[in-house]
Amino acid sequence: MKKQDLKSLTRNELISWFAKEGYPKFRGKQVFNWIYKNGAQDFDEMTNLPSNMQEDLKEKSFISNNLILKDVFSASDGTTKYLWSLSDCETIEGVYLPFVKDGRHSICISSQVGCAMKCSFCATGNDGYVRDLTPGEIVEQVTNIQRSISKEEFGEPRISNVVFMGMGEPLDNMDSVLKAINIINDEKGMDIGMRRITVSTSGIVPKIRELANIEMQLVLAISLNSPNNFLRDSLMPINKKYPIEELIKAVKYYIEKTNRRVTFEYVLIDELNDSKELAFELAGLLKGLLCHVNLIPLNPVDQFNFKSPSKKVVNEFRDILESKGIETTIRQERGKNIEAACGQLRHLKK
Repeated sequence: MKKQDLKSLTRNELISWFAKEGYPKFRGKQVFNWIYKNGAQDFDEMTNLPSNMQEDLKEKSFISNNLILKDVFSASDGTTKYLWSLSDCETIEGVYLPFVKDGRHSICISSQVGCAMKCSFCATGNDGYVRDLTPGEIVEQVTNIQRSISKEEFGEPRISNVVFMGMGEPLDNMDSVLKAINIINDEKGMDIGMRRITVSTSGIVPKIRELANIEMQLVLAISLNSPNNFLRDSLMPINKKYPIEELIKAVKYYIEKTNRRVTFEYVLIDELNDSKELAFELAGLLKGLLCHVNLIPLNPVDQFNFKSPSKKVVNEFRDILESKGIETTIRQERGKNIEAACGQLRHLKK
């Protein structure tokens, strides 16, 4: 008999599973609470369950603990990168980013082992795609990091923000990602606000439209990196399938359906996409959109020859966008020296 992974079930699915197995529904609520409010990793910790039920649950189900911590890397600013091995010995990485002054405890998690998008500046894509992560494997990254940063009590300090900007293209594994989001957002569980969850995509147009129709109140981030098809084709192969014109139409549809602001991520690469001319072109492309631009000076990857532009160039690019009415920020550099920054996460092959 195949055992049920309880971490791959939403609260309602968990309650339904308990009912199907002949247990009172309230037991499903209790188990959900134990996993996500108390950080329980096995049934023996669930002290309000009868011992015979604990033993029965062990026969029929498990609380997935497939992520084996292989290494931890810490930076002086508190940024922490986790390297996990999965049950099939593949590996993924996730990052904890504390912003203590702001009271934020953010994490960056993965949705796939590797990535099929092959963006020319990203270490993950350079390693290729292996497989999708299950909802349980995605959720487990969140609970494992929460357990790692908690002090006397699970959930203190509490993870406040989750960004799907780690390994993989989230919308290429959309069903599992959305299910994981529903689990970590549940008010009876980790209760991470939907508006504090960001999903970043390279621009899979049909999935953006599908996400718009669901009308979830999450943050959608588009990895753009060029205002024109000629340059974006060379940086991001996905653009050949879904060119900028189609992408912008999908973004407009998303904004109309959700009334949510969209973030455009723009990785600035020295003497490639950082010119003043491109800044003006980008401002023209985004004119009138309910959006925000997040400028990301390139984080170096050993196998690529790309470099990050100077602070002067980055600031000038920002100033041009702002002068044209485009709200713009420059991403704060975190974790670059431990290869935990945007574009640096990688799949370590078996």
